[in-house]
Amino acid sequence: MNSELKIKVCGLTRWEDAELALELGADYCGVIVYPKSPRAATRQQAWELCQRIPAGKRVMVDVNTGADELENWADLGFDHFQIHCDIDVNLATLAAWRGIVGKEQLWLAPKIPPGEAFPQTMLEFADTILVDAYHADKYGGSGQTGNWELFAEWATLYAHKRFVLAGGLNPDNVTEAVRVSGAETADVNSGVESQPGIKDHAKLRALFAALGR
Repeated sequence: MNSELKIKVCGLTRWEDAELALELGADYCGVIVYPKSPRAATRQQAWELCQRIPAGKRVMVDVNTGADELENWADLGFDHFQIHCDIDVNLATLAAWRGIVGKEQLWLAPKIPPGEAFPQTMLEFADTILVDAYHADKYGGSGQTGNWELFAEWATLYAHKRFVLAGGLNPDNVTEAVRVSGAETADVNSGVESQPGIKDHAKLRALFAALGR
């Protein structure tokens, strides 16, 4: 297993879950602020988590964030900003996001339908691209696994960017997912939950153990 693999534990709403993830070796802690998500943290929860999660590890997760909203979340203390968006998001919006948080801190997560080409224009706006499993009615969080072989193709083709693998990763499939995809960063969420927004500590430990942590 790749000893350099970075792991993001997403969908955190409670400090006790974030604390365990960090103890196990999580590199990033994701807090979803998208109101329609069943894992959405309140602003108060997000603020409290940002106060306790170490600097550099705090990731805001949202969908099609408004510019004013993004500025507010940046002021709260997040280090990285993962924004899920449609494949045809306009360039002005991408430029606004980059302008507010910076290319290095922006993680774009385009919703790419099966058979669609990778949206290359996005690459100039962010250094990190997150690839989640496609679901027609959702932006991530479906619990479904994605196309690991296609992920490997994109990550190789655009090797000057960092690609993050997401989508249905759990203790039983994470090692195979990383092996097939070649991912250097993996994002786990529903696969280590007991219910939306609440982590199952046994599953979380099992996932890190499977990765040799």
